[in-house]
Amino acid sequence: MSAAEKVMFEPAYKDVALAGVYEISKILTGAQSLERTLGAVIAVLASFMQMRRGFILALDADGEPEITASSDASAKGGAKTLLPQKVIDHIVATGVPLVIEDISTHQYFTGTAYRHLLPPMTKVSFLGVPIKVDGVSKGTLTVDREWNNKLDFRLEDDVRLLTMVANLVGQAMRMHALIARDRDRLIREQHRLEKALVEVGGSKPASAPRGKFDFIVGESAAIRTLLQKIEVAARSNATVLLRGETGAGKELFARAVHENSPRAKGPFVKVNCAALPESVIESELFGHEKGSFTGAVGQRAGRFELADGGTLFLDEIGEISASFQAKLLRVLQEGEFERVGGAKTLKVDVRIVCATNRNLEEAVARGDFRADLYYRINVVTLLIPPLRERPGDIKLLAKRFLEQFGQENGFEKSFSTGALDRLSHCAFPGNVRELENCVHRTATLAAGGEIAEADLACAQGCCLSATLWKGHNALTGLHTPPTPQPTMPPITARPTSEPFKPAPEPRPAPEAFVPAAPPPLEAVGAHSACADHAAEALERGLPIDCPSPDHCPVVHPGKSERERLIEALEKTGWVQAKAARLLGLTPRQIGYALRKQNIDIKKF
Repeated sequence: MSAAEKVMFEPAYKDVALAGVYEISKILTGAQSLERTLGAVIAVLASFMQMRRGFILALDADGEPEITASSDASAKGGAKTLLPQKVIDHIVATGVPLVIEDISTHQYFTGTAYRHLLPPMTKVSFLGVPIKVDGVSKGTLTVDREWNNKLDFRLEDDVRLLTMVANLVGQAMRMHALIARDRDRLIREQHRLEKALVEVGGSKPASAPRGKFDFIVGESAAIRTLLQKIEVAARSNATVLLRGETGAGKELFARAVHENSPRAKGPFVKVNCAALPESVIESELFGHEKGSFTGAVGQRAGRFELADGGTLFLDEIGEISASFQAKLLRVLQEGEFERVGGAKTLKVDVRIVCATNRNLEEAVARGDFRADLYYRINVVTLLIPPLRERPGDIKLLAKRFLEQFGQENGFEKSFSTGALDRLSHCAFPGNVRELENCVHRTATLAAGGEIAEADLACAQGCCLSATLWKGHNALTGLHTPPTPQPTMPPITARPTSEPFKPAPEPRPAPEAFVPAAPPPLEAVGAHSACADHAAEALERGLPIDCPSPDHCPVVHPGKSERERLIEALEKTGWVQAKAARLLGLTPRQIGYALRKQNIDIKKF
């Protein structure tokens, strides 16, 4: 290579090498498995290095090939069969790069399958570098370059580039090994705690302690069993994941975990991940240094620092973005982080309690939630029972909410027996939060000192949550209630907080606010479960004299979800937005339903 060619070659080679290293670094920071990651790395390396064939070989603890990645799909068997064992042993044993200018004359390749695959009359150079993890060779990265009558590349530059890539791959292999080891440890810990929780669950629920659970209202068997599990889980520093429907009181149970743990004297810091935008959540959790961004007029400690020695509650953790999940994983795993704009590594001792109402398993399958983060937070999982599964607690909660509301507003009111009975028969799909709002609304509007049954919104025909929950449950099946008890109405047939018994004569209300009242039960000849659906049946032109709940034309119109979806799509020319409006759904709900029923959208 002449001096002029050398001058032109170096800048171009450096630009290509820099672009390749950049692409490889992005791949190595992804959430794929190690085997897929190494395959993507060797593919990118082949695209910008113009090599003839390349291999990445990862070794197990015994020095045997564990994972191989090849740039040549036609090379059956990959590095395990093609690469000579002498080459692998030399690179791993010496820990230094191996450069062979012409493999056709080298003793390592004589009589090997690698040598026989070379085209005749072709000169090929071989380069191999070790992949080191904590200073120990744990694999090899090898490529070969073909000469085109002249050497238009420099072997020393290639070795330098391959060494950089091998260092990045080694760091990725180390991180995957740490995650695998941590996952195995967490699984063992989870099994141990689950065994302890099962043993506790087998005891009598009546023996549940109430010492530090006084702020939790509930005497049902489900709540007593949950409190027993919390008492066991709180003793360790294991991460707790609270799962349940929205409004079920996950924050309250997170505080119960903290109050019954050895960290009870430490701080309890709460973070609502869904309420913080991505641009702010990193600063909120990790803090920032002065001048790190516009508006950072001083140093600020993050929530992790504030919770040092105590408990950090991450509410709605399923809502954080994919980019921030990788940042959060490190601090959850190592307990180390840096403030935004800072270079100093801080270490904290924090117990993590997470909560979500999302299906994390489906989110992981879709790629919306990192699998490694899921394994990290899913150590001790506690399920919060919805309010409809513990109707006996409704009266206790209603009395507590009314007492607190009266203290805040300076009045004393009480519920009549009839009002409490009616509330206890409500489904409350919004759970405890909906019950609290119902109590506050009723206490505000009730005239006397005693709240009667007629003062409740459902008794007046003013409970409009039916619109929301009917649209939510009509087709998607996102909310599947349990088999209704005799004292509770079926949620699918009555997706509101309405009682099972027919309501008394409603009070007059403003015309714009009163929903259409169904005709009397005896007038339409419908069974009791259809009393509230008579108006809807008349509006849709359906018969209302159905013989039984199983043949109700409103609840069971005789068509499957798939048939109703396809019918609506055909009527609207396969436009999802129009079909959603026709079915009373949102575009997101109909998209979920289409995926659930495996319906492919036709394109015209």
